[in-house]
Formats: sequence, structure tokens, C-alpha cells
Amino acid sequence: MRRVTLFVNGTSRNGKVVAVYGTLADLLSVASTKLGIRATSVFTGKGGLIDDITLIRDDDVLYVSEGDTFVAPLREPEVSQFQCHAHTDWLTLNVGGRCFTTTRSTLVKEPESMLNHMFGNKDVWGNKQDDQGAYLIDRSPDYFEPILNYLRHGQLIVNDGINLLGVLEEARFFGIERLAEQLESVIRGLSFSGADLSRLDLRYINFKMANLSRCNLTHANLCGTNLERADLSSANLDGANLQGVKMLCTNAEGASLRGCNFEDPAGLKANLEGANLKGVDMEGSQMTGINLRVATLKNAKLKNCNLRGATLAGTDLEVRPQLPGSGSGSRRESTKVRARTVICLDVTSRKQTCVVPM
Repeated sequence: MRRVTLFVNGTSRNGKVVAVYGTLADLLSVASTKLGIRATSVFTGKGGLIDDITLIRDDDVLYVSEGDTFVAPLREPEVSQFQCHAHTDWLTLNVGGRCFTTTRSTLVKEPESMLNHMFGNKDVWGNKQDDQGAYLIDRSPDYFEPILNYLRHGQLIVNDGINLLGVLEEARFFGIERLAEQLESVIRGLSFSGADLSRLDLRYINFKMANLSRCNLTHANLCGTNLERADLSSANLDGANLQGVKMLCTNAEGASLRGCNFEDPAGLKANLEGANLKGVDMEGSQMTGINLRVATLKNAKLKNCNLRGATLAGTDLEVRPQLPGSGSGSRRESTKVRARTVICLDVTSRKQTCVVPM
């Protein structure tokens, strides 16, 4: 016995599954009863007229008409899962190996955010899923959780032990600007003493008066960051990007800034005016055009630094030249270099060249 599915000609809804037996006339009789029409012709899905019942195979889909010619069934518009369940569609996200279950309406609350672009329209980003159907997002789950909670109820709630700077980086990554602004206001004046902030994207964050002493900021991106009056004493900033950084009156005594880049190709100069840089190790740093006016660099290590075009007016470089009229055994005294611009400073041999006097 063969079974087929019958539809009225021109439709693909309300089909009926029937058994095929006897003659073609028997099938048309059954079709008339099941479909409520006066069946006279049977067509294949491609419009072929069936005139012999032996041509029908098991599980065929057939279209029955009342004598009219074949009409291709109207294709039902595809409705995405997001359209079907606009505000109740539950989704699971696999963020860095941890799963979060939420709704689409939560994820698309911020219209300009990356999450809205990812889940506002199905497959716009070609979202990848794991074996369980969870959408894969390669970010830190610890920092993502406060982001998701903010989208749920609009409040910034961060558990103990979670670094606010990491949450801020995630907020910026996902383009949730209002949350980023809240985090910046919370961060101002906070203590991050001894924290590991290495390799984080900390561009344009306001760290004014923040305590960053003994912080690990190696290879961090601090481009345009405001570190005015911040405490960076004994911090490690080796290899950090400090283009256009604002470090007015910053205390960086004993900090390590080896191999840092202060030079901004766009012309925005790093400003370290009045900064305390006593004992700072800045070996190999690119410091072209930097403003070190009235900064203190006593005992600083400036080997192989590029200070071309730097402003050093009133800077204390702890240079100890031979005083005029002194003998070989005469006393040496510390002096301050007072100049407007230094074109090139050879700190290895402690000689100044191309100095324009005040």
C-alpha cells in the first residue's frame, strides 16, 4: 500500500494523507471526500498530469483540481523565530564558555549597540551556534554579566572582585555608551592599586586623581587617557600606548615606562607638565613632541629615548655639569635645564644639543 499527501490545486495548506489503492477513479473519489471538492484531475508537484495510478509513488505530494489547469502552490512567507516571538523569544548565549539565557527584547534594548545588530535581525551577522544551539560570543563572561544585567533592568550592578575597567571595556566593545559613561563616572577617584590592567583598551578613560600605584599596565592602550593628578607610583607601563595622554601633575615616581610610545602621528602631544617622574625608567621610549614643562626627572633613566621637539622648560633633569671656574676637585651641584625646546637630547652621554635658551 502506498500513501500520498493530497492538496487542493494551488495551495499547500490543509493537506490530507490517504492510501492509494484501486484505480485512478478511486483516488479521485477519495480526494473529493477528503478535500471537499469535485476532484477530476491529479498533478505532480511540478505540474505533470497523472493519468495512470501506477505512476504514483509512496509519499508523493499531489495536487487535485476540479478540472482547471495546474496552479503552483503559493509559497508561504517564511517567518523567522525572531518575528514569531518578538518579545518572548528566549535565547542562550555562550560567552567565553559560560551560558547566559535571556530574551531577544533584552539584547536589543540599546538600538546602536552591537548586540542589537547581532540579534535585531536574524542572521544579519551570521551568528555562530554551538552544538546546543547557543550563540557563540568570544568575550569575557565575568565582564559580560554586568552588561546583561544592565540591559535587563537599567541598573549598574557589579559583583565584588569584578574589575570595573574590564566591564567598561566590554561596554565600549558592545557600543553601550550610556553604560560606559556611568562606569567612567564611577571609576573617577577609585583605587586600582596593584591591579592587573595589562593589555586592556583604556582609551580616553578619565582616571583623574585615581590611585593606580603598583598597577600592571604593560602594553595597555592609554591613548588620550586622562591621568591628571593620578598616582602611578611604582606602576609598570612597559610597552604602553600613551599617545596624547594627559598626565598633568601625575605622580609616577619609580614607575617603569620602558618602550612606551608617546608620539601621536595626528599631532596630539602627550602632556606631562608638572609630573613627578623621579626615578622613572623610560628607556627606549618614543617621546617626540612631549610636554615635560616643569616636570621632575631626577634620576630618571632616559637611555635611547627620542625627545625630538620635546618641551623641557623648567624641567629638572638632574644634570650635573662642571660649574664655570671650578677646578678638577670642585664641588658639583644639581642644576635645572631651562629651555623652551630641545631638538635632540643625548641623555646617554649627558650632553644637550640644539638647546634654545630662555
